[in-house]
Amino acid sequence: MEAALAELERVQLQILRRISKLELSHLPQNAEPILSSSPLTNGDASSDVEACLSNILRSNGVNDFIFKRVASDYYDWPLESRRDVLGAASVHHLCKSIVLVNTQALSNVIDCSDRNNSKYYVVVVQYTARFNAETVKNFLYTLNNGKISKKKFNLRLAPEETSIKLTGYEHNAVTCIGMQTDIPVILDEAIVKLDPNFFWLGGGEVDLKLGIRTSEFINFVKPFIVSCSGT
Repeated sequence: MEAALAELERVQLQILRRISKLELSHLPQNAEPILSSSPLTNGDASSDVEACLSNILRSNGVNDFIFKRVASDYYDWPLESRRDVLGAASVHHLCKSIVLVNTQALSNVIDCSDRNNSKYYVVVVQYTARFNAETVKNFLYTLNNGKISKKKFNLRLAPEETSIKLTGYEHNAVTCIGMQTDIPVILDEAIVKLDPNFFWLGGGEVDLKLGIRTSEFINFVKPFIVSCSGT
């Protein structure tokens, strides 16, 4: 059932991208294209990102969530201003999703088919925290019962083009919902401990943010919960 839902999500996003390309191909040659901040590059398709992701969330039992549009210079603002415009409980409730690649993975580990020993992971951490890759390395080593050498776990930030290809989302738009690839997710334990348990992360477009109930996020995404940051 989960595999079927993941395939449905992937197909939905592919359809939206094809629609946007068709719309752009019918623009007059002298017309200026409408620029968008997501891989779905048309304005109408851009609005469909929110609708598509909302549908994915609701169909998977997530009901306590909200999308909010922000200004184009949002990432030039201090965290306090971002908190205020989103109505977040604190700056610690502002989080980001980053794609990591295991640069020392065994030669037969080339994709995300084994969530316990994946080539790639998405880690969700707070903006106010400092990610600690060593803790993830230790977690994965233990997860595999020590059968794989620690030297074969070296998590580094994936190149931007790799992140876009795997997730379907560009920098500052990455979200764990509706990714192009079913990448295993690691959620920092500090986010689970937040009060209230409602946090914010990317919403599929640079100017679109998603606020979501932590417990519902966990039930749907089923992330590994790891203490992987410091302040």
